[in-house]
Amino acid sequence: MDAMNRRSAIALLGSLPLAALTITREEAAHAAAQVSQAKPYALRFFSPREYATVVALSDLILPRDAKSASASEAGAPEFIDYIVAEQPARQTAMRGGLVWLDSECRQRFDKSFVDCADTEQRQVADDIAWPRKARPDMSHGVAFFTAMRDLVATGFWSSRIGVEDLGYLGNRPVGEFVVPPEILKKLGVNYD
Repeated sequence: MDAMNRRSAIALLGSLPLAALTITREEAAHAAAQVSQAKPYALRFFSPREYATVVALSDLILPRDAKSASASEAGAPEFIDYIVAEQPARQTAMRGGLVWLDSECRQRFDKSFVDCADTEQRQVADDIAWPRKARPDMSHGVAFFTAMRDLVATGFWSSRIGVEDLGYLGNRPVGEFVVPPEILKKLGVNYD
């Protein structure tokens, strides 16, 4: 899947209410405010090594393209660190998923995920990114990747960069709202 198609697919997934079920609007806003501070981000949950994996995986999920910046440039990894620190119920699964990812890479390539080449990282990600196509023995990786993809999408599209990527203009006054004539005709209404 190329970067533009991946971005479109993630945008569609990001519009689904999956992450909204577990991340409140207040948590997302607070996380975005924390990420946007001028000082360097201080990790709250992940170790530096785990965080490097989160950054690499985030950018694999939403890479930089001609339209927009990458997930890490938008602050998605900081968002994920903040959310996981605030939601203890996610912590074991996230840490376990990172261990699973490194173990899978070590079995295949004799190195951790962050030390793998881009093609090797993609090979592992492709095996867990599509739940219906994944082998049953990949179920732990699939569950982790699905959670990570939801968090990356939420972090990206709640950031300033993500909002610009969507072209969202916000609540703006409309000087004049004109209903197209074909709609008025269909409704049997006119302005006369």
